[in-house]
Amino acid sequence: MVISVRYVIAEDEPVWRNLWQDYLAFYEAERPDNVYAETWRRIQDTNEEMFAMVAETQEHGVIGIVNFLHHRHFWGHENRIYLNDLYVRADARSIGAGKAMIDGVINHAKQHNCGQVWWFTAENNAVARKLYDGLATLSSFVKYEA
Repeated sequence: MVISVRYVIAEDEPVWRNLWQDYLAFYEAERPDNVYAETWRRIQDTNEEMFAMVAETQEHGVIGIVNFLHHRHFWGHENRIYLNDLYVRADARSIGAGKAMIDGVINHAKQHNCGQVWWFTAENNAVARKLYDGLATLSSFVKYEA
């Protein structure tokens, strides 16, 4: 099965929204409709540095999404990329879509001279961590929220 990854287009909004809602539900979170609408607007706005890609197969259509953004930082001049959300439909897992989307974001980073791609995941998300452990280095930093 061939998985292709591409940037979202306007017609992807309904499937992107549904998959993002599924992602949020996995983390027992939800957002009001205006957040979905504003986030989609930002992704579509070329003046914003927020992006989304989808993974798709010819057989199953869109099976996953990845949302990410560029950001500045204090330790260097190049931007970095924060991979905010990565989600693959439950019925399409373990076929390589997650890796393909991360590779897509890493390629985006290289094309835009971003020095690093980084992300968080829940400590107990063993399935995702198995994938991530093969693709990136686990940081020793701990996240705090105020």
